[in-house]
Amino acid sequence: MVQIAEVRSRLIRIPLDNATSFATRRVVARDYALVEVIGDDGHRGIGFCYAGSSGGSIVTEAVRSLLAPVVVGQDPYRVEGLWQAMYQEGLLHGRAGSVMRALSIIDAAIWDRNARSVGLPLYRYLGAYYGDTVPAYASGGYYLDGKTPKMLGEELAGYVSAGFKAVKMKVGRLDLKGEEARIAAAREAIGDDVLLMLDANNAWTDLVTALRFMAVYEKYSPYWIEEPFSPDDIDNHARLAERTPIAVATGEIEAGRWRFKELLDKEASAILQTDALVCGGVSEWRRIAATAASYGVTMCPHWFHDLHVHLLASIPNGQFIEFFPDDQVLNLRRALDRQIEVVDGDLRLPDGPGLGFNFLAEAVEEYAIDGWA
Repeated sequence: MVQIAEVRSRLIRIPLDNATSFATRRVVARDYALVEVIGDDGHRGIGFCYAGSSGGSIVTEAVRSLLAPVVVGQDPYRVEGLWQAMYQEGLLHGRAGSVMRALSIIDAAIWDRNARSVGLPLYRYLGAYYGDTVPAYASGGYYLDGKTPKMLGEELAGYVSAGFKAVKMKVGRLDLKGEEARIAAAREAIGDDVLLMLDANNAWTDLVTALRFMAVYEKYSPYWIEEPFSPDDIDNHARLAERTPIAVATGEIEAGRWRFKELLDKEASAILQTDALVCGGVSEWRRIAATAASYGVTMCPHWFHDLHVHLLASIPNGQFIEFFPDDQVLNLRRALDRQIEVVDGDLRLPDGPGLGFNFLAEAVEEYAIDGWA
């Protein structure tokens, strides 16, 4: 029987070329936790996650001290059993946040290892639904110092020229007048036929304020409003969903199938943006996707298109992949040895085994905070 021989992790920190702002915060660097799961048959898999703008070592410590001892020596193909054992081991330390991210990246690495061991791309190993490509939208439209509404419009129009039929921009940082100037410029630049998604990044704390901004946004026919409130404020998500014709989307920093079921039961989100490297790994993501399908809700996973392209391609209720056209925000791209191919605004499914890429050793060393351990 094959056994997991080793689990090791390390932390890297990649500075942003330009400080980038959301509605509620400003980012100058990103910490990424990396993991490798190695079988005694020589096959290995990789996992990774965004570990915040500081304190990323909490994730790698959870991998090393808490969860790796649970899976070393175990059968890597017993994925569900290993997931449950890790979850139980971390029960008192955190059923969300850094500990769940640590569980997520080990689980993802096990799935990657197993798919590589049989020579299949991960999406085919999971059971493919899509064929050669999956639909994507271009994610951008960030707040940058000196960036005018006209420049925002030009950015989004560039994505449309590249073939994307849907684009996303940030909202919620400015006052009503400033916000309207940005969204008006965006809609004018991309035209009426392109889907325009809005991402508020937890901008508002009360329903009244959110409704004032939505009254402005609605004039420009956005496709969804993303993360209008704190992820813990599920009730206000539901109240907003009742009062606006614009779909509410959320879930990118939510963890565990139980919280997603609450979102679904309360009709607080018409679109789930579940991130497999946050929610509990590939295993938990698929459980959440299956539950969402029974509610008639689609999955549009957040971030890390290199992994999520496989997961979306393996389910019938996958709608869009979030794609970052450059390495300015999703700068982990600098540490990967292969980039996904874009075809007329869709993403081509990789044909290599597992995830279809590896960590770029030179980049990992350049950005390393610690060594493999």
